[in-house]
Amino acid sequence: MKRFIISLLVLAVCSMAHAQKSTFEYKVFTSSDGIDLNYRLLKPSETAKGKKFPLVIFLHGSGGRGDDNEKQMTNGSEMFLNPVNQEKYPAYVLFPQCPKKDFWAYQFKNIDMKFEKPVKAEAVMPPIFKAVKEMIETYISYPDVDESRVYIMGLSMGGFATFDMIARYPELFAAAVPICGAVDPSRMKDVKGVSIRIYHGDADKVVPVECSRMAYRALREAGADVEYFEFPGCGHGSWNPAFSQPDFM
Repeated sequence: MKRFIISLLVLAVCSMAHAQKSTFEYKVFTSSDGIDLNYRLLKPSETAKGKKFPLVIFLHGSGGRGDDNEKQMTNGSEMFLNPVNQEKYPAYVLFPQCPKKDFWAYQFKNIDMKFEKPVKAEAVMPPIFKAVKEMIETYISYPDVDESRVYIMGLSMGGFATFDMIARYPELFAAAVPICGAVDPSRMKDVKGVSIRIYHGDADKVVPVECSRMAYRALREAGADVEYFEFPGCGHGSWNPAFSQPDFM
């Protein structure tokens, strides 16, 4: 009897955990160019109070690319699923997935990965990233989304893309969080209306820490509201200590 009760408790706990993970809905957005963009959507908790909610866009790194609408959830999704965070910080949260053959904002084959030259953006947005921008605009138009609280964040490839998106459309975003990303510092001169928090590990061997340092200096010179956090001895996975910061949410 005791084993039976324990088994029931284990099943109940597993069921609750599964129910929690399933709160991110599976979605597909079709752009004006006919591009299908897989994404996952978390809506504000049903117990959340308020007439309007923030909109959060999370851009994964290159390892999250695919067509399963799953891999992009590997890093970052758990903090939004945390029931305490859902209660304290209710929001619409979007996790789009970049197809495996594509990149968000930059074709990385065109980037000097030694970063001896500035990271030059393509003049025209890649179709998949244009789809992300159209999706954001669609959600901003929702009556219960607060258009003054639209936040974008991303790690690695998504950090590059976060910088790129606010450089192109600073008027859309209240805040941005690029993690271990890079950008041509000259593109940061017109984003001073966006509050920005940058994270990077000083032992990053994939995207050198100097990339974030240069972006931070350029933003400071432009008079932007910017904070910079550097993790000593941390490699490319600087999103892990970033997510662990007590004030991250």
